[in-house]
Amino acid sequence: MVIARTIEELQIAKKALSGSIGFVPTMGALHQGHLSLIQQARKENDHLIVSIFVNPTQFLEGEDLDAYPRKDEADIKICELAKVDILFMPTIDAMYEEDELCIGAPAIRGYVLEGEKRPGHFDGMLQVVMKLLNLSGATSAYFGKKDAQQLALITQMVKNYFMDVDIIPCEIVRNELGLALSSRNVYLEGDEKQRALCLSSALKRATKMVMAGELSVSAIKEEMREVLFEADSIEYIAIVDREFNALETIEIGNTIILVAAWVGKPRLIDNLWI
Repeated sequence: MVIARTIEELQIAKKALSGSIGFVPTMGALHQGHLSLIQQARKENDHLIVSIFVNPTQFLEGEDLDAYPRKDEADIKICELAKVDILFMPTIDAMYEEDELCIGAPAIRGYVLEGEKRPGHFDGMLQVVMKLLNLSGATSAYFGKKDAQQLALITQMVKNYFMDVDIIPCEIVRNELGLALSSRNVYLEGDEKQRALCLSSALKRATKMVMAGELSVSAIKEEMREVLFEADSIEYIAIVDREFNALETIEIGNTIILVAAWVGKPRLIDNLWI
């Protein structure tokens, strides 16, 4: 495995590759969720590039940029074992200059839900993802469904800017109790690990209601809110279509149910695709 820490090192390493390139961008602190993306990309492509970069432009003032989990040594070992061809670990100076062009999230879909709670977050996310997609030269890039709105906006960016890469959505990975895996789960302490299960429990309740024939969005939200009582605070419960338009009635095959809540220190998100 080649570890590239500069743009030039990445470009030199890529010259040795021929065939399809799978790409998995991450912010490190790799867990089984990341590994599932890496393994799928490895299986479906001739070569595999993984990036680890904690992107400062997608963190808002007061968020956990400085405290964000960093486990470089462990991450390198995981990538070696997963047979990654190139691990790209750039510095901030390598990725950004002082006065550069920016792209912005769409005015509607980029400023609802996560975009409303974290204004400007998606601008920074799209900016770095475009850079990384261009640098990797990826044939296919792999993103988890847990960040559903992020996935939708990246897919839109690739379409709107005519970028020659396939965006591959990957299923959410959960622990044995049902908690969606996240690097921020390390912040959960004591009974918070148990209380955090209320997010997935609320989604399970929604699933049972839909399977029983309940398609009313308001009724499902009301039930979910009752299940989420163990969270310290609920930021939103949303039921939207694949284009992130609000729904009044569940549309089978075109619905995403999303929840964001605080449990202790971390802000957690989860979702269900129906």
